[in-house]
Formats: sequence, C-alpha cells, structure tokens
Amino acid sequence: MAELSPSTPVEFLRTVGPQRAALLAKLDILTVEDLLLWMPRDVLDLTRTTRIEGLIEGTTQTVRGIVVDRDSRISRGRSMVGILLKADGGYLRCVWFNQPYVFRKYEPDSVLLVTGQPKLRDGRWEMSHPLVQRLESDDEQAGPGILPRYPLTEGISMHEMRRMTRAAVEECAHLLTDPIPASFRQVHQWPARSEACRGLHVAQSLEEYERSRKRLLLEDLLEFQLGLALRRRMRIEQQEAIALPADQRIRARVARLFPFEWTNGQKEALEEILKDLEKTRPMHRLLQADVGAGKTAVAIAAMLVAVANRMQAILMAPTEILARQHFETLEELLAESQVERRLLTGSLTAAQKRMTLSEIEEGSAQLIVGTQSLIQEGVKFSKPGLVVIDEQHKFGVEQRARFAQGTTIPHMLVMTATPIPRTLCLTAFGDLDLSIIRELPPGRQPVSTHVVTDAPSARKAWDFLKGKLTEGRQAYVICPRVETTRSSEPMPTPQVGQAGPQTWESAEDLYQRLQAKELAQFRVGLLHGRMSPELRAETMRKFREHELDVLVATSVIEVGVDVPSATQMIVYHAEQFGLSQLHQFRGRVGRGSRQGFCFLFTKSTDPDALSRLKTLEQTSDGFAVAEADFQLRGHGDVLGTRQHGQTPLKRANLIRDAQLVETARALATSLIDSGQFDTPEFLTLRRLVHERFNKLEETTQSG
Repeated sequence: MAELSPSTPVEFLRTVGPQRAALLAKLDILTVEDLLLWMPRDVLDLTRTTRIEGLIEGTTQTVRGIVVDRDSRISRGRSMVGILLKADGGYLRCVWFNQPYVFRKYEPDSVLLVTGQPKLRDGRWEMSHPLVQRLESDDEQAGPGILPRYPLTEGISMHEMRRMTRAAVEECAHLLTDPIPASFRQVHQWPARSEACRGLHVAQSLEEYERSRKRLLLEDLLEFQLGLALRRRMRIEQQEAIALPADQRIRARVARLFPFEWTNGQKEALEEILKDLEKTRPMHRLLQADVGAGKTAVAIAAMLVAVANRMQAILMAPTEILARQHFETLEELLAESQVERRLLTGSLTAAQKRMTLSEIEEGSAQLIVGTQSLIQEGVKFSKPGLVVIDEQHKFGVEQRARFAQGTTIPHMLVMTATPIPRTLCLTAFGDLDLSIIRELPPGRQPVSTHVVTDAPSARKAWDFLKGKLTEGRQAYVICPRVETTRSSEPMPTPQVGQAGPQTWESAEDLYQRLQAKELAQFRVGLLHGRMSPELRAETMRKFREHELDVLVATSVIEVGVDVPSATQMIVYHAEQFGLSQLHQFRGRVGRGSRQGFCFLFTKSTDPDALSRLKTLEQTSDGFAVAEADFQLRGHGDVLGTRQHGQTPLKRANLIRDAQLVETARALATSLIDSGQFDTPEFLTLRRLVHERFNKLEETTQSG
C-alpha cells in the first residue's frame, strides 16, 4: 500500500480498519489528520504521584489509590462525607463538608487520583476537599506518564483510542503541513504542528502536553478570529451606506422627546452609535444592556436621527407582543410629532397590510416596527437608513441579511437584554462593534430574589404576593409548560401553600385553579405562545392597563414586557430554566420605583441545581449571571437558541479556553492591521481561513 499521509482515510491506519473507522466517523474523525487533531478531554498526570510515606504537610501533592471505605454523618450541624483510600504505603482519608452527593459519587473499588494539601490528624493522613480524578478501567494499570483521556463513542474503548492516536503520531505526525509560518511561530514561541500533535498524545510531561494543547487551540481560534477580522475589513473597504449626521439641532429635537434623565451608560452608547451613523460605511453594532437599563430608548433616539435625515428607520422584534409594545412606546413619545409610524405584523387584516406595504414602499412610512413580517416577500423599503433588530439572536442569519440587499446598505444596530459573556461576543458576534449599558436608571432597585424549596416557605411567598395585590400591585406566575406533565419527584408547592400530587402543573391548569380558588378575589389572565396573536395582544393590553391583577404565563413574557405596577413574580419549576432566562423573567417586575420580588419555586433536591438558583439570590448583575450560566450550560443555552448551539470552533472550547480567545483576537487584529497577513508566507493560512468561512457563513454571519 502507498505511504500514508495526513489526508489518508483513517481506516487505512494500522489498529483502525473499516469497522473502527465507521465508529470514528460518528466523532467526525474521517482522516488520519482528524485523528491527530482529536483533543483529549483531559489528562491524568501519573508522573507526580506521591507514596503515603512521602507526603509532606502544607504542600500540594497527588495520591493514587483505591476506595476501600466511605462514611457520611452530621458533625456540628454540617454534613460530612469521608472516603478512605488505600494507596502505596498506607491509607489516606479524604473529607468533604456540606457536599453529601460525594458519598454516592465514589463507590468502593473506584480508583482515584486525589490532589490537595495533606495534614496529619491523630496519626492519619487526611485531605479536605481534594481535586479528584477517577481512573477508568483502562487507566488503572497504567504506569507513570501523561495519560490522555478522549471523548469516545460507543464501541471504542479508551485503550483503543490511545492505540489509534499513537499509531497516527508514529506514522503521520511528521508529514503534517503547518499553516502557521515558521517566522510567526518563532516570535510567539509556538511549537510546530507536528511537534504539537506528538505532545498532545504522547507527552512526556504535563508541561509538554499543555504547550502542545495551547498551540493547537490557538491555531483554531486564530483562524476563526482572522475570518472575523477580514469580514470587518471588507465591510470598511467595500460596503457603503448613506451618512446620517446628527447636528446640534437634531440632537436637541430628539432629546426633548425623552422625559427622563439618561444614565451615563445610555449617553455613551448613543454617542458611539451616532459616530457610526455619521460615516459612509454601514454601522454593524451590538448594543447589549442588562434588564431595564434603557437600551430601547437609545435605539429609538438613533432611529429618530435616521428619520431626521429623511431616511426610513426599521425596528424588528422577535414576537408580536414585543413589537406592539415598541410601537406603543413610539406612539407615546411621538404623540405630538408629525413622524409617520407604522406597525407591520402577521395579525393585520389584508386591507391593512396592503395599505401599510404601500406606505413603506413609497416612503411615507418613516418609522416602521414589526416582526418577521418585515422581511417577507413583498416588503419593499423606499429609503432604509437604519435597521434595529431587537433580541437579535432570536433571528437567523439569512433573515438579518435581507435588510442588506439592494444598492443601499442600511446601518445595522442589533441589541439584546440578555448579557452575553465577552468570550462569546468575540466569537458568535466577533464581527460586530460592541456597546454596553451596565447601569440602571436612578431609583430602580434590584429585584429581591428568593429560592423556595418547601411548603411553609411557599405559603409565605403566596401570602406576601396576595398582600401586595391587595395594595394594588400586579404579579406574574410563570410555568415552563403549557400542558401538564407527570413527574416522579415530589413538588414543593403544586397547590398554593399545600403539598399535593406529583404533577408538573401547566400554565393552563394553574390559571384555572388560581382563578377558581386561591386568587378568586383577584382578576387572573393567561398568556402563552399557542394563543392567537390577537388574543395575546388583548391579554397584554388588559394587564398593562390594570384590568388584570395576575398574569399566568409561559416564557412568552421573557423579554420586553414592561408593566411598571407589576412588582411580584412566582416561577414554578425554576430549575427547568437557565439562569439568564430567569434573570430575564425577574426583569419584568420592579420596573417602576417600587421594589420587585421574585420567588423561584423548585422541586429539585439536586445540589448543583439548587446552587445554580442560589446565584440569583446572590447577585442582580445580569453580566455576572450570564457568565455563571455560560460556565454551567454553554453558549447555545445562554443565547436561548440552538442556532448557536453548534460552536463555530473546531477544537477550542469557549468556556475552558476563554483566555486564549482574547489572545487569538489580538493576534488576528495585529496581523490584519499590519498587512502581514497579506504577505506570501501566510498564503496557506489565508486559504484555510477563506475555506473555513465559506463553510461557516450560515452559522456565524451577523448580517
């Protein structure tokens, strides 16, 4: 057979064959090169384990041992779990306080690596809260060395994966071409690609493994950041837009329309936007703000500047509820203005839609608010100057891009009240300029949040809510589901203040019961996504005008709903939602000058779930919440969409490798701005970047 190369199908590598190749294909490992670049999920460092007789107090050491006993008890009001390890030369006891789940996690006969600072207690060695790595059956007999542990698929054992990667290293690592020029590697002290693949799979030390891993991750991140930087450069050099300057006369006219004092964050964000609008290249800016920080006011001010320049301004929202609310805000602000405002949604009658489309096409409609109806066939804008897209991650790339078609490219402002962690901004939205509003308007108090896990606490929460309703306040009750489902776990508050059947109540069932029993003296409404747009709009109108006291709803109220007299919220089965989504929910209350309260009801006894919910008790900072959610659940869930659930990265992980994202962005910016990336020595890397972005255009382009 001809000599193997990195592009050879993996089945021709010794130790693989057709059967294992079919299994590797499930991991997207198709070629020998794919196998060489397959990243271990972690490694076991067996080069530095210490025998029991060699332990020293006060220094961090690693012991390898087998679990021979375990115990769990309450000591001085705290739960304590103990694990006894039999190791070379003796025994080591590991203890954890207030972590009862550890008892179930490490069964007898488990082989563990524990790392911590040992102490002698009553003549016995002990570690408190050590870092633990469990050795799998394939690891237990391994001798000293660096042992990579890979993501696997059914049918392939860890031992087999190690044999295959080592065979790939021995036969093909030296044949790899390196897309990173030698001069660049030398300046930044990167090992060659072949050397990095060897160190990834058969490292002789932890330092060698980390250096190799970092090199291959940075290669992945650098390729992607170079693509984003090239897209930004193309926008600057090739795309044109109509400049929309805001002189002092326009600024004064716009400022008079807002009857409140702007925060410094709002002023700074608006100034950044207005500077973009003055240019003849299209603005592509992401405006993110915490819940209630006033991003909509900033966007409306920018839209009015576009109208003052005789251009159309368009605002697209993800739901009809939010679109109508934005339109009503404009109607209130511009009640005495001659600016022509139009609302385009799917619930318009045929005659209304024809009239609105005609006014949009001829240009008499100056401010247009709508849903996805704005980008459907038949919608033609006369002079689109600025497009604002609210909660932009709810829309697909193709939908956003439609506004940019034609000879005139409008300025684009995308905004979200879901704070996005910085590393995610630098990847999923890395081609957008960024404005952030962190501070809340004066007088706005943080929402007081409480996790409720038992019936007595639930009764107090409901009594408190009913007391506030009696004072004339309003409340939301949130359920994760429209329909009822059964659960095998007990629920703390299936009835108001009572223990009850093991059922996850639906919004519909809860609405019927509250209306008939517990809240019979109050006016209760229901809102969910399966209702007709007309009925949803009418229900929101009633709640906003205080014709309803309580609104039972699903996540349809997650963003944008603004009712200042709503100060109370109860969320059923809070563990079913992500932290960022719960933060959005509680942002619906306390939007006036009165204190808001949010009670998170949960049936869960899982320590991790409860700890996650406690985060919301401890902080009201949406950016801190987003970072915690990002660490726990990944970027697809933080964004609230599976469009971004598939990472645009090949090997890097946004959570684990956050620091490297920053490094890669700085390197990419330097290469593009200096012109070095356009030189002949970067030809191979340029080809890779262009090929990669042609494939990723569907999932990463920001419009």
